[in-house]
Amino acid sequence: MLRYIIRRFLTIIPVLLGVSLLVFGFIRLIPGDPATVMLGERATPESVARVRQQLGLDKPVYQQYLIYVGGVLRGDLGMSILRQEPVTRELIRRFPGTIELSLGAILFATLVGVPSGILSATRRGSWIDSLSMLIALTGVSMPIFWLGLMLSFVFAVILHWLPTSGRLTATMEYQPITNLVILDSLLQGNPTLLLDALRHLVLPAVALGTIPMAIIARMTRSAMLEVLGQDYIRTAQAKGLPQRVVILRHALRNALLPVITVVGLQVGILLAGAILTETIFAWPGIGRWIVEAIYARDYPIVQGVTLFIACIFVLVNLTVDVLYAFVDPRIRYE
Repeated sequence: MLRYIIRRFLTIIPVLLGVSLLVFGFIRLIPGDPATVMLGERATPESVARVRQQLGLDKPVYQQYLIYVGGVLRGDLGMSILRQEPVTRELIRRFPGTIELSLGAILFATLVGVPSGILSATRRGSWIDSLSMLIALTGVSMPIFWLGLMLSFVFAVILHWLPTSGRLTATMEYQPITNLVILDSLLQGNPTLLLDALRHLVLPAVALGTIPMAIIARMTRSAMLEVLGQDYIRTAQAKGLPQRVVILRHALRNALLPVITVVGLQVGILLAGAILTETIFAWPGIGRWIVEAIYARDYPIVQGVTLFIACIFVLVNLTVDVLYAFVDPRIRYE
């Protein structure tokens, strides 16, 4: 297992190098010039040329790429062109918001999707099965922006149960430790802060987690139906084991491999930045940040965030592969 993990870590290097090269090249194919964006359309050619020189944009592309890679190897993702702030510092400040939102969404998706899939598989052909799959199909087909607006309208505007935007109430006092508000509230022993953070998290997490929930439910149902038809399940039932033990101990554990794969992929996708959800609920995360950077031609932000997201995907895939061995002891990567 250790050798496998080391080999997988070594494969990360060419993957990230390829991602950095593609992003570096494609971002420069977008029409527009960062210097012109900074100075405005009425800027003189002399001032534009001066700013391009200051930003290093007058150098050949291959030199710019080598300078960028050298900075990444030193842990420096560059300086934002517009804000003149280190990309790494801003990423550290914004990414916890995306982590909190994504983990809340995947928790909702898993806690609802897995039991729904199990229930549908064990009640195959019943009205419960039909209703669960109808909800799953609706969840996959429903646009996030529409669902987010409807949730805000019903639960915030009409019922006044939950807030519509942000991570905290503006008047709430908060001293960040990790920038994960829920974790910080637990560390500080502040139940008022915890409750306020959870109330702000509910709507965006549900909106973001609806599609993953539907996918997880359908995958769980499919995997459970395949396992329930195996001989060892019939043997366990013939021994007189309770149905709950047969389902949870024998069937579910063997059906978890494809479910873990789906959950892992969804975690990577959600952590990559829930752009629509963050926009609708004014959630301060990396999704809105990278969109603003693309419009502004802020190359260092786009390159740094994309490379960071690629790292997340690779690490999530590695974690999923390692979990396989714990779920199914028959798997031996050696």
